[in-house]
Amino acid sequence: MNFGRIATVVVGALLVPLLASCGGSQREDSAGGAVRVVATYSILGDLVENVGGEGVESTTLVGPNSDAHTFEPAPSDNAELAEADIVFENGLEFETWLDDLYESSGSGAERAVVTRGLDPLPIAGEEHGHEAEDEHAEEHETEEEHGEYDPHVWHDPTNAVVMVEEIRDTLVEADPGNAGAYRSNAERYISELEDLDAGVTDLVDSIPGENRTLFTSHDTFGYFAERYGFEVDTALASVSTETSDPSAGETAGLVREIERSGVPAIFAENVSNPTVMQNIADEAGVELAPTLYTDALGELGSGAGTYVGMVRHNARTISGALGG
Repeated sequence: MNFGRIATVVVGALLVPLLASCGGSQREDSAGGAVRVVATYSILGDLVENVGGEGVESTTLVGPNSDAHTFEPAPSDNAELAEADIVFENGLEFETWLDDLYESSGSGAERAVVTRGLDPLPIAGEEHGHEAEDEHAEEHETEEEHGEYDPHVWHDPTNAVVMVEEIRDTLVEADPGNAGAYRSNAERYISELEDLDAGVTDLVDSIPGENRTLFTSHDTFGYFAERYGFEVDTALASVSTETSDPSAGETAGLVREIERSGVPAIFAENVSNPTVMQNIADEAGVELAPTLYTDALGELGSGAGTYVGMVRHNARTISGALGG
């Protein structure tokens, strides 16, 4: 009898279940088996949590009232990416800092671009009516750093539906054991987003056509305008908040545009200093409306601490300020 061969078989049989229990993926080693996910900014983080539910352990890098355009990662962000299974990102060059952060973290996480199913709008460029002084041209070249397309897709709730579907499909593929929960969560949330879109339509229907111009800090409402029938003009003439304050010539040009439009109010944003827009409002003789939430959610309790709450707050504020 070959006792050596028998011993090998016995040891192998004993090792199989042991290796199976110890050799799981990073996701399976995480607390409670939850998928470890990182969302790059607060709006996306809320979409991910609505779909993921109890199946995910979620972290958001750029939190409420924080500007993803000017975000500077901390060492703790490297650790978050290093431990993640999936990194959900907006794409369209919104997170210009992410490639370097991902590389420095040594992360092996899947990167899921939630906008890949969308048809994005091109950056508006120089279509604004107010004049830019030549010496400030370089300050507005940040458009090139942010790609050819407007990244602020979430201001149209129908785009958020596409983003939710991408999140759902990514989680189903990564964690098929919880596929039913992810699909159910997404279906419920998409229904909520469809109701949100209908509600925004009802609100903006009360705004006279001659008042449907949004004067804001930076160019973030292109998708909202496309969906609900507005024009947009901005102080910074940029999809990024990284440019400096408008020059005297740019300010004067914007004031003239506001006066010509006849709108009763203009808007500041939660990720920008409202002082510039307050000064412009004073010069133009119009109101500065309550702050809009644009590139980030508000804190919990603000009324804009969720994506649905943020969009509803913005629509109500715009309707109240421009409704005549």
